[in-house]
Amino acid sequence: MNVDRFSRCINYLRVSITDRCNLRCFYCMPLNGVEQFYHSEILSYEEIFLIVKTAAGIGFEKVRLTGGEPLVRRNVGELVKKLAGISEIADLAMTTNGVYLDKMALDLYEAGLTRINISLDTLNPFKFYKLTRRDEFDTVWKGIIKAKAVGFNPIKINVVVMRGVNDDELSTFARLTQEKPYTVRFIEFMPIGRSNSWRPGLFMPVSEMKAKIEEIDPLEQVPQSPADGPALRYRFPSARGEIGFIGAVSEHFCRSCNRLRLTPDGALRPCLMSDDELDVKTLLRKGCSESSLKAHFRKAIALKPRCQPLSLRNNISGGRMMSHIGG
Repeated sequence: MNVDRFSRCINYLRVSITDRCNLRCFYCMPLNGVEQFYHSEILSYEEIFLIVKTAAGIGFEKVRLTGGEPLVRRNVGELVKKLAGISEIADLAMTTNGVYLDKMALDLYEAGLTRINISLDTLNPFKFYKLTRRDEFDTVWKGIIKAKAVGFNPIKINVVVMRGVNDDELSTFARLTQEKPYTVRFIEFMPIGRSNSWRPGLFMPVSEMKAKIEEIDPLEQVPQSPADGPALRYRFPSARGEIGFIGAVSEHFCRSCNRLRLTPDGALRPCLMSDDELDVKTLLRKGCSESSLKAHFRKAIALKPRCQPLSLRNNISGGRMMSHIGG
């Protein structure tokens, strides 16, 4: 097992396969987008497969494909199928904005994708357009329905909560879990990434979200499992689905962090909140040995800090846009 200096078992790799996205969410990208990597700068599928296979060989068991928007990359199902064939990977998941999910859900499921998370910050089509600058709400909702129909379970919907923007929909999202077998996860708006439009007035802590939702009905806590990550799990009595809370700002979970990130341009990032990175792409393209690649992973694990807590007083802008890091 990969145990770091602080006795955390590091077994989870988040892999961003592209910096491109087909939405323009105001807190992530400017209207005209951001400067994109050249195709030659992005890891090929063969390189991603080699990196993940190497990680699996030293104890990584969970992989999540992210972006940008992973489904805008061509032939992503081929990558999913190759990664699903790595026997040591027990959990192969993806986070998507859902725009292409209606068309691609069945292919992804049959390719071996284990789980899927859909980022959706509003259930109001007009507000969706204001938030994303794209008229795609109906398409995304069809994608969620299709993902459930083809067999994905659970369906997780990620909601970044912003005061004065979508906090008036907390109860609407929460009631959705009474009607549908979905897991809705409410996420604190984090001050990460250059030009992310974050400001303290938009922030709402998990404690306040939970109090608002419990005006509907008291929540029952669901026992945690090792696969839950940072989300605290709850449900309404007799509800078909669940509610999760991720309090990255108000309730730091650094002490249980088990992940590394791979950026689309091939850097291993030990901590989301730190710009420390290790270049594995150059290493690969120079024809490095498997042992050298494993050594890079172990070095990245050794570089993980004890904690880099987010703060309302400190916007962690860093040197990268969030789309260049990976969700």
